[in-house]
Amino acid sequence: MTPQSHFMVIAAVADGREASLRKLLDTMNLQPGMADPDNPLVPFGRFERLHFARLALLPDTTLGDLEAFDLPRPRVPPLYLVFLGECDGPGAIQLAEFAQTAGDGLRRIFSHCEGFDADLDLRAWLKSHSVPATAGYVNRIGRTVRQVREDSALQRALASQVPRDIAAEAEDPQALRRRLLAFVQAEQLEGRLLLSSPERTPSGWMLRNFLHAIAPLIALLVLVLLVLRWPLLLPLLLLAAAYLVWTLRRHEKSDPEFCPRPDRPALLEMQRLEDHDLTNSFTALGAVKPGLFRRWLTQLILYAIDYACRHVFGRGHLARVQTIHFARWVFIDGKARVLFASNYDGSHESYMDDFINKAAWGLNLAFSNGFGWPRTDWLLKGGARHELRFKYYQRRHQLPTQVWYRAYPGLTLTDLERNRRIREGFDMHQMSDAQALAWLRLL
Repeated sequence: MTPQSHFMVIAAVADGREASLRKLLDTMNLQPGMADPDNPLVPFGRFERLHFARLALLPDTTLGDLEAFDLPRPRVPPLYLVFLGECDGPGAIQLAEFAQTAGDGLRRIFSHCEGFDADLDLRAWLKSHSVPATAGYVNRIGRTVRQVREDSALQRALASQVPRDIAAEAEDPQALRRRLLAFVQAEQLEGRLLLSSPERTPSGWMLRNFLHAIAPLIALLVLVLLVLRWPLLLPLLLLAAAYLVWTLRRHEKSDPEFCPRPDRPALLEMQRLEDHDLTNSFTALGAVKPGLFRRWLTQLILYAIDYACRHVFGRGHLARVQTIHFARWVFIDGKARVLFASNYDGSHESYMDDFINKAAWGLNLAFSNGFGWPRTDWLLKGGARHELRFKYYQRRHQLPTQVWYRAYPGLTLTDLERNRRIREGFDMHQMSDAQALAWLRLL
C-alpha cells in the first residue's frame, strides 16, 4: 500500500505584483479555475503520483471583522500565494519532482513573491516555504492515482462486454464472469490493459503510523500511573477539568458571533469557478479567536481530528460524509489563522447541506474556534445548526481557487468505490453464483 501525503508551499506576494500574477495564473487554465493538464508552466498531467493540486491567492478579506469588535488585527502579509496538493508517497518527493520537471514555470510564478531570486535553488526554496498540514484527511488511504486509472479502465473494458440484461435468468453468471475474465486477460496480453499489483507499504510509514496510533494510549497510561502513585493528583485533575469546562462556557457565551451576508460580487466570482466538473475545490481562511485558551483548544482539536482521520476514517468516509476526496487544516501566521482546503463531489450547496445534516457537530468541533463562528453550546451543539448564519460565515471566508487540477476528471468517489469493488471481484479466484451476479451488476 502506498500512503498519500499533503504538500503546501506558501509565500507572500510582493507589492505591486498581484495583477501580473493573476494574469499569469489565468494562462494555466482551460476554463475559469480549471487547469489545463498540459499547460506550459506546470504541466500537472505529467506527474503520475499527483491526485489534486491548486494555486490560490489568499487575501486578507475577514481580518477586519476583528476590528469591528475593537480587537487587534494580526500583523500578516496582505496577500499570500499558496501552492498545495495531494500525492502518493511523501510530499517532499512530489515537490522535488515539480522543481525538476516544471522548474522554469514555478520560477515564473514564484518570482511574484517576496524574497524570491531567479538564481536560487528552487527545491530548497520550496522546502523552506513548505508548511505541514496540522490535520489531514484522505478518503481511502492507499488508493493511488495509478489504481484509480487502472480500475477505471478495467470497469470500462468489462462494461463494454456485458449485456444489458445480465440479471436475466437465462444467463449463467459464472459463465459470463469466466468469459469476462478471459477477455481481460487477452487485453492484458495485448498490452491494451494494465493492472498493477499494489506496492509494499513503506516500513518507515508503518512504524510512524503505529507510534502515532498508540501515543494517546501511552499518555493515558502514564497519567493513570501518576494518579496511582500520587492519589492527590486526581482531585487536582478534576478541578482543572472543571475549570476548563467553565472557561469554555464563558467563552461560548461572550465570544462575538459575526455572520453577515457575503459580498455579492465575491460570491459570484466563486460561483463562476464552481461546477465545471463533478468535483469541486474549496479554499477558506479565517482567524482563530483571540486568546491562549482558544489557540490551545484549536491545537488540541486539530490533533484529535488528525488522529481520527489517520486511524478511524480514511476508509471511504469522514464521519458520515462520503463525498470528500481530501481535506486539510493548516496553521499559518504563527497559528493566528487557519487555512482549510478540500476537494469534494457535488455542488457547493450539497456539500454544505451534507455536513449540516450528517455532521454538524463535526463542523462545530473543527471550526467553532474561528472568529465569528455561529454561537455553540458545549462545543458540539448549535453553531452550524444555525443554517443560514453558518452558510453566510463559510461563504465569507471562502476564497477563489485560481488554478485547480484533478488527475481523474469525471470520476466521483462513488465511481472510485464501485471500481475498487470491481477490481476486488476480478482478483477473487472463486465466487458463488450470488457473488458473481452482484459483481456483474457493478458493471
